Amino acid sequence: MRSKFDEQLLELNHKMIEMGNNIISSIQKAIEALVARDIDQAKLIMDGDAEIDHLQKVIESICFNLLIQQQPVARDLRTVTAAMKMVTDMERIGDHAADISEMTILMGQNSQIDKFNHISEMASETMIMLNHSIEAYVEKDVVKAREVIEYDDIVDELFVKAKKDVIQLILNNPEEGEEAADILMIAKYFERIGDHATNIAEWVIYSLKQKENEDEV
Repeated sequence: MRSKFDEQLLELNHKMIEMGNNIISSIQKAIEALVARDIDQAKLIMDGDAEIDHLQKVIESICFNLLIQQQPVARDLRTVTAAMKMVTDMERIGDHAADISEMTILMGQNSQIDKFNHISEMASETMIMLNHSIEAYVEKDVVKAREVIEYDDIVDELFVKAKKDVIQLILNNPEEGEEAADILMIAKYFERIGDHATNIAEWVIYSLKQKENEDEV
């Protein structure tokens, strides 16, 4: 029945929003732990990754049920297909929150991460991208989704600058090469988060494409 389908589609939307809020919270807390060198908080973030993984499985189960049992029409099919793709990127963002937290623990309280301004900028810009990509999904906002895609160039440019900063650290202080490698890895995680936020935005556009075409008719 259509009513059953609508209930499952609504549940899918709620779970997607819940997972989106979870990954935003995880990344924000991972950044705070990194800046404050808060080892305890970093450990909590790593432990919390299991909840994000669980939500991914729940969402995938809802999607499979919708596809197999309900046989959605074209517009709803795009919505379900996009959700299945987005949830993969969202789960990987959660993984990167755990990855950043693991590096925070490895570097310890003597980390020099606060000296790398470009990485701090990357953290801020990727948070903007992530927030806006989730908002684009919730608000069904194609314009906001396209802005996220354009924004990715800023994060990519900051990654290049951060990499140059790390190379300079190695040249000036070869004995700090191990920490420099850790810092570069953190920059790479932020760059990947930007890529995943871009993917989410692209799937938002895909899911709304049919509606756009209808509005133009």
